[in-house]
Amino acid sequence: CIYRFSFPPQFVYNPIMNKTIRLATLDDAEKILAIYEKYIKNTTITFEVEVPTLEAFQTRMKNIMSFFPWIVAEIDGEIAGYAYASKHGERAAYGWSADLSVYIDEKFHRHHLGTDLYDEVIQYLKKQGFCTVYAAISTPNPRSEAFHQSYGFHKIGEFKNVGHKMNQWLGVTWYDLQIADYVSNPKEPISFTQLQ
Repeated sequence: CIYRFSFPPQFVYNPIMNKTIRLATLDDAEKILAIYEKYIKNTTITFEVEVPTLEAFQTRMKNIMSFFPWIVAEIDGEIAGYAYASKHGERAAYGWSADLSVYIDEKFHRHHLGTDLYDEVIQYLKKQGFCTVYAAISTPNPRSEAFHQSYGFHKIGEFKNVGHKMNQWLGVTWYDLQIADYVSNPKEPISFTQLQ
């Protein structure tokens, strides 16, 4: 007896043969920017509306990677997504907190790459000495909110109608995740470059 299974289009089984999670380099900038460009032009997920030049994006990556981890996921040698951490605030007292960002090429959704990328970034942040990570999600965005909640983030607040893009008003919902104990005299986080 032969059983044939028919999956809805959004649940097509597509096994990953070759998945690699690694540190990004500036040589990856063009491919990373190609992923990000789609989010800028076609979605309200980022509030950025102008696609940066490759040179400007490389500078952005270089500045971030001087202190924070930037990770890419490859599938069969193609960059399928990326995640990185960045400053939560400029004041010194924010020093133990970091913001997280993750972007996945739409071709590779439903492969758990967001989880893989966050796992890697957060492990580095723990070693650096960070205590809390935050995610700012433009809303409505039920997929991203569901992902962050399933990962363990907690919703802590919402700015309603704080942005306008693609002829609609958008909110930003903030989520947080504790990744280390809150001690009275924490050591100051070290630069990511000091871990290598």
